[in-house]
Amino acid sequence: MTDLLVSVLCMVITLVLYFANKRLYRRFRKLPLMPLVMTPILLVVMLLLGHISWQNYIGETHWLLWLLGPATIAFAVPVYDNLAVIRRHWMSLTAGVITASVVAVTSSVWLARLFHLSDEVQRSLAVRSITTPFALEAAKAMGGKPDLVALFVVVTGVFGMGMGDALFLKMSIKTGLAKGAGFGAASHGAGTARSYELGPQEGVVASLVMMLSGALMVVIAPLVARVMF
Repeated sequence: MTDLLVSVLCMVITLVLYFANKRLYRRFRKLPLMPLVMTPILLVVMLLLGHISWQNYIGETHWLLWLLGPATIAFAVPVYDNLAVIRRHWMSLTAGVITASVVAVTSSVWLARLFHLSDEVQRSLAVRSITTPFALEAAKAMGGKPDLVALFVVVTGVFGMGMGDALFLKMSIKTGLAKGAGFGAASHGAGTARSYELGPQEGVVASLVMMLSGALMVVIAPLVARVMF
């Protein structure tokens, strides 16, 4: 079997697994069954059992990665439809985005240094709290490794989404604005998807915070790299 055929088959299998997993999650609504959790695990098992290299897998599947950009921008549509909410809370949202960005970067880097992780891992962890397209772009200025960045972003999103509801309950956070902002700032795409399940206001706020945090990080990435590394 040629490398091209293997790559095409991998792309087809990825799509089939994702949509099947999505239907399963809609029926049972359990965190381990989420497409963002289960589909990557199944794909890793497939690659290991089939002795398929990463290069062969990503050969044609990279188009799916490219779609992350348009998918992220699509979150701007509901934000535009709810500008009244943004105008009413612009100061709180701005303060939240700046605070979340600073805390995410500094805490990630300092913890990595505390555990004596390599410089490459530190630079990759610095952008873990923003969505993948922005994280990959910001990582270029910081010297992070794209593969590690993508992994840390996914793990952060899944963990934040899974723990978010429990933390909000523990801290007695009940307002939709606060929940959406928390999910968007800490768990980016995964958290935003969860926010839309909670309600339209939560989803809109999460979308806005996710995009603003990502854009801010891309802009300040060179400065962060100079100051922290």
